[in-house]
Amino acid sequence: MTAILALAAVLLDGLFGEPRRFHPLVGFGRLANALEARWNSPPGRQGIGRRFKGGAAVLLLSAPPTALAAWLASIPTLGPAVAVLALYGALGLRSLAEHAGAVQDALEAGDLVEARRRVGYMVSRDTRDMGTEDVARAAVESVLENGNDAVFGALFWFMVAGTLGAVLYRLANTLDAMWGYKSERFLHFGWAAARLDDALNYVPARLTALTYLVLGNAGTAWSCWRSQAAGWESPNAGPVMAAGAGALRLSLGGPARYRGEWHARPVLGLGPQPAGKDISRATAMVRRGVWLWLALWFAGGLLDA
Repeated sequence: MTAILALAAVLLDGLFGEPRRFHPLVGFGRLANALEARWNSPPGRQGIGRRFKGGAAVLLLSAPPTALAAWLASIPTLGPAVAVLALYGALGLRSLAEHAGAVQDALEAGDLVEARRRVGYMVSRDTRDMGTEDVARAAVESVLENGNDAVFGALFWFMVAGTLGAVLYRLANTLDAMWGYKSERFLHFGWAAARLDDALNYVPARLTALTYLVLGNAGTAWSCWRSQAAGWESPNAGPVMAAGAGALRLSLGGPARYRGEWHARPVLGLGPQPAGKDISRATAMVRRGVWLWLALWFAGGLLDA
């Protein structure tokens, strides 16, 4: 039954993508911004107090909607529809493909200015002075990483904990995207959001890496995963990015500029620098991974029947 609901949510995402109006995460984000502005102490205050307030904010923001969704899903007449809508709201496969496709279209049209603008919707790094390879690399990296964050992580937690799991995962991931920075402003206040996201993504990230390995060049993906993942700053993005780069036989990572400062990032993968056409290769691998997960899900259900 859960696999059928997941398939319905994936099909909804494919048909409609993210809601253009009245997206619940937009309202959630505004509420989170308002609470952060009120509770986040000015930089320089004691870190432990800011961590406590950040943890309390995560709990206050995520617990009520998660509990409400779980309660609605427990009502027999509403449960299946609520579950499908919850997972649909947590998925971002079509949105990811649309953003990535817009970058690739601009690159193939030779419009570097538009390609920079479009990739700026996908990444947090500075895009103003990016060259063609920089844009393509940023887009491929975003597709691989968000394959976990916006797709496989939500599917995993829906499989494990149903509606509650999908909603909690998406809210935690959203708060991490907003607050999980090691800047002076968020180093302590965003600590709880980042740690919760790390915990929820530990297993899905490694399953995502395994998915990329199975669907790409398995030998290179495994070698890059083993030798390169630990060098990446994020313990969960490391396996995903290294395995994904190896599966595509591309070189990713390397220096990138964030908020005017250059960050030394290790090189991931093996092979040439990405080109525009590699963006669609990465997107296709994520999409095939979703169908692989669903097929295994249904097969598992048949074996248990």
